Amino acid sequence: MDSPRGNLPEYTVSELSQAVKRTVEDAFEIVRVRGEISGFKRHSSGHLYFALKDADAAIDGVCWRGSAARLGLKPEDGMEVIAVGRLTTYPGRSKYQIVVERMELAGQGALLKLIEDRKKRLAAEGLFDSARKRPLPYLPGVIGIVTSPTGAVIRDILHRLADRFPRRVLVWPVAVQGEGAAEQVAGAIRGFNAFAQDGPIPRPDVLIVARGGGSIEDLMAFNEEIVVRAAAESEIPLVSAVGHETDTTLIDFASDKRAPTPTAAAEMVVPVRQELMARLARDAASLEAGLERAFAERRARLGAAALGDPTRLIEERAQRLDERGERLKLAGAAAVERRGRQVAELGARLPDPKTQLERARGALARLGGALAAGASAWRGAVTREAQHVADLLARAKRAAARGLEARTAALGRAADLLESYSYKNTLARGFALVTDAGGTLVANAAAARKAGDVTLRFADGEVAANVADGASPPKRAAKPAAPGKQGSLL
Repeated sequence: MDSPRGNLPEYTVSELSQAVKRTVEDAFEIVRVRGEISGFKRHSSGHLYFALKDADAAIDGVCWRGSAARLGLKPEDGMEVIAVGRLTTYPGRSKYQIVVERMELAGQGALLKLIEDRKKRLAAEGLFDSARKRPLPYLPGVIGIVTSPTGAVIRDILHRLADRFPRRVLVWPVAVQGEGAAEQVAGAIRGFNAFAQDGPIPRPDVLIVARGGGSIEDLMAFNEEIVVRAAAESEIPLVSAVGHETDTTLIDFASDKRAPTPTAAAEMVVPVRQELMARLARDAASLEAGLERAFAERRARLGAAALGDPTRLIEERAQRLDERGERLKLAGAAAVERRGRQVAELGARLPDPKTQLERARGALARLGGALAAGASAWRGAVTREAQHVADLLARAKRAAARGLEARTAALGRAADLLESYSYKNTLARGFALVTDAGGTLVANAAAARKAGDVTLRFADGEVAANVADGASPPKRAAKPAAPGKQGSLL
């Protein structure tokens, strides 16, 4: 008797595999599978290979290159996700798998865990160290902004910059969420840093990476490793202004400064122009007052330093007086000589009396006796001219004498003034000049007590004294000045 199994159709391995494949694909056309990624691998072709597992089972997964580029996240081992795709089989290995077309994190807790694990790993590399952070420039010439070109964020930043201190702004437009946003933000940061210092487009002095508020999924691009590394590598000081004040992303830890809002970032990178002008005015006034004080102090020090030995001062003044006396004598002689030349010139210009007489005689000869009375008049004119010449000579001599007398009187007054400034006249008014045993001037009581033995010099002589105990040592012979005779100034 034939067995019932002998009536079963016969399949080749390929036919059976294809039948199973059609059955699985028809029964599970689109599925959502939740599980933990394990054994993740990115092939050089761009395809992604991994397994999704839970506590009791596992299923292989594959994501083709086109779908992988559109994923909203970057898969990693240990990441709990919800994969959406088609269930199919792989006949070459007799296994079934899911072809993933979309993927999302399985709940906010998993996303937060992913961010926290990434934060610890990047912090261990030193990307968040405070030693890497640089101060912002006080007044940047050019500000680079990485954000979406549309929306309120860029308008708020530009408006606040215009209110506080208008600066040149370069905007690098990027997508701030969704597919490719992280790559665009990182590329913009690196692009600004690649600008040459003296290139056609100026290199910014500070960067602002900004985005408005949103959910943790919306801000995920700024938690991606590529963005964090670009911010940490930036040679240009960078300010992160992502989300609202309560939002925190990983770029905040890698940036040089974190602003709670995009508007606050604009306030952080530029000062208030009016406040800066007021501060400059205060600093200028303070500097001017400081310079005045410094100049006054220097003038006082200069005056104190210029007051040296009185004897040297007198000697210098005496030499200067001698020089001016010589110049005065020479000036007087020159004045007399000059006046003499003037008198000679005036005399040369006067009519010669003999010539006048000859002319008069000729006129008398021609006119005869009728001009006899005229001859007498001519003689009177000659006499007057001669008297006039004599008067001019006398006036010139008197003027020269008065000039010499005035300069002699001025010289005497200068000598009297110099003598009145002499320290000897000061001594004659009852003052004394105190010196120690070495002849050094003693200017105060402390120096006198320290010196002990001192010498008191008065106008008519010197007296020795001891300050320490009040006893006077034997007097030395005084050197009185000759009465009624002024000492030499030289």
